[in-house]
Parts: sequence; structure tokens; C-alpha cells
Amino acid sequence: MALKKCFRQVAARANENSLVMQAIVLVGGEGTRLRPLTYGTPKPMVPIVNVPFLARTMERLYAADIRDVILAAGYMPQAIVDYFGDGSRLGLKVTYAIEETPLGTAGALKNVEEHITGPFFVLNGDILTSLDLPAMRQYHQRKGGIGTLHLIRVDDPSPFGCVVHDESGKVSAFIEKPPKGEEPTNEINAGTYLLEREILNYIPAGRKVSIEHETFPQVIAAGKALYAYTTDDYWLDLGRPEQYLAAHRDVLSGMMPLLVELGISGEGKEVLQGHPGIVPPVHAAGDVVVDASARVGPNVVLGESCSIGADAVIRESVLWDRVSVGSGAVIEHSILASRVTVGPKARVGAGSVIGHDVSVEPGATIEPGSRLGSPP
Repeated sequence: MALKKCFRQVAARANENSLVMQAIVLVGGEGTRLRPLTYGTPKPMVPIVNVPFLARTMERLYAADIRDVILAAGYMPQAIVDYFGDGSRLGLKVTYAIEETPLGTAGALKNVEEHITGPFFVLNGDILTSLDLPAMRQYHQRKGGIGTLHLIRVDDPSPFGCVVHDESGKVSAFIEKPPKGEEPTNEINAGTYLLEREILNYIPAGRKVSIEHETFPQVIAAGKALYAYTTDDYWLDLGRPEQYLAAHRDVLSGMMPLLVELGISGEGKEVLQGHPGIVPPVHAAGDVVVDASARVGPNVVLGESCSIGADAVIRESVLWDRVSVGSGAVIEHSILASRVTVGPKARVGAGSVIGHDVSVEPGATIEPGSRLGSPP
């Protein structure tokens, strides 16, 4: 789906009565856990159903009537700048703050202090969530604290940062990765904050600062009120390949609401409809070619100009742009970056991640869990 079309559809859902507010999106991470995908693509630009993830985040901000967005970038920032520009074509104002060295979650905010005019959202650039931002804003305004933190409940909070609060929502403590079985709560920091500009006074300039480990505890110690906003919204950290695939399954099934039709969808829909080998849900971008004898799906995404040969089988996988799959090849539970070529009768084992421009030889077997690709 074209980006402008996405934003036009989002505009119809925007809250016309909401207050003007800014958002800072933290997009400086290198995406090391997603390598080799992120050797040639910055993590925020990794596609979710054929649209860069950061563009999906921009859609959410636009729907919340947020038009002033600051991108705190670091790794491969030019790709982000080239794609979004000044934001005007999307009806947004986009400001960039490029970090020469990583400044951490709080240091990144201090670094853009001159651009912040009032209350602002902070979003981590690798979190996929259905969080209702206007509802969070209303909650923040009712509570009147210096900040509001989005929390979610999880079955096992031990790998995360637990947030302890009272019945009113007032936060009292942060417990990072507590031992399993000793967690004080199952509510964890979900990585979206709504903060008053005053909080910047508690962040030192010119060095790396963690808002979770340093700033928030300092704010509480100073007697300022932070509030928890706990919801049951969809939430997923996209930092690992298995989570990236899970996100696509959840979008294609409708579990995570995005502007994507269910079943057979995308600009390549006409190619897929009526095809005997398509098992929905499948999403295809434009100009895809799928041989009549190929079997594709379920839970498959095909990027622009992908080509699927005779008798090829693709299941539970995401293929980026211009991927060529030869006749009789089999791809399962895998991610293939742009311009990958899979030779005839090759097999790509489950859990494999193949980076940009890699060629898999005809008849080759890629062992499950393999990662192929190196820095450009």
C-alpha cells in the first residue's frame, strides 16, 4: 500500500478534538539481533507488511493528531532522512537529531530539548503496539503527574523491567529483570511514555543516560509523580527474527490492527486471487509473479517484484523486495531480505534469516536457524 494512501485512511480516524502534542521516536539502535537484515537497512526501516516499521509508527502518531515528530537517530540515519524528508508529503513536521555516539533513552531526549515545546510522547522505535495514544493522553491529563508510563501484563516478567505502583497508579519502584519467581508484579515497562517538559531538568546533558535506570528513579526520589497506565493492548518487541515473524502472523490474522485487509491482500492481490496454490492469509506488493503450480501460504508476505517459480513452496515467511525463488524451492518460517535469489530445488530451513543480495545455490540446503549475509 502506498504510504500516502495509508495516511489518508488514517486521517479519517484522527481525533479532531485532541490537543496539539509532539512525539519523539527513538530510532538510534543498530538492530544487532536482527542481523543480517540490518546490515543494509536500519532497524526502523525494516518492513512490516511491506511498509517500513517507522512509517507504521508515523501512521499511529498521525491518527492521534500528532503532527510534530522528532526522530532521534544514530545508525544509518540517511536512509531514514531520505525516506521521510521533512515530513511535509505526509502532513507532518519531522525534525532529526543525529547522535554521533549513543546517548541512551534519556540522553536522546535531552539532546532535542531545544525542539520540545510542551508535553510529549516518547516511543521506542522497535515496539509494535495497538496502544490508544489519545486515551493515554487523557489519562495523563487527569492524573497531572510529570509523566505517564505505558505498562502491559505478561506471563513471565523476569526478562523485563517491572514497574511497581499503588492503586491510584502512582509509581514507586522499578525492578529490572527480577529473578524468576521473585517478580513484584507482572506489569512491565512497555516503552511508551507521555512526559512533561519539566522532566528534562532531571537529565544531565552531554552523556549517555538511561531514562528507565537513572531518570525515572531520580524523579521519584525528588517527590515528582509518575503514573502507570496499564492496558491489555497488543504489544511486541520486534528485536528478534522470531518476533518479527510473529508480528506478521499477528497483523495478517487481525490480532494486531493495521491498515491491512485480511485473507488475500495487497497491491498484488489480483495475482493471488483464484490461484489454486494460495493458502490465506497472504499479502503481496505490486508486480509479483507467482507460478500457477507454486504453493504460497499461510502467513506469507511478498515484497515488490518478487518472483515465485514453478512448484515452489513458501510457508510462514516474509520476503522483501525483488526476491527470486526458483522452481521446486522450499522456504519455511524464514525471512529473506531484498534481492535474495533462491536457486531451483534449494531448501531454506525454518528460522533462517538471509540478508540482502545473497544467492542460495540450486539444490542447496540451508540448515534451520541459519543466518546468511555480511556487512556491505
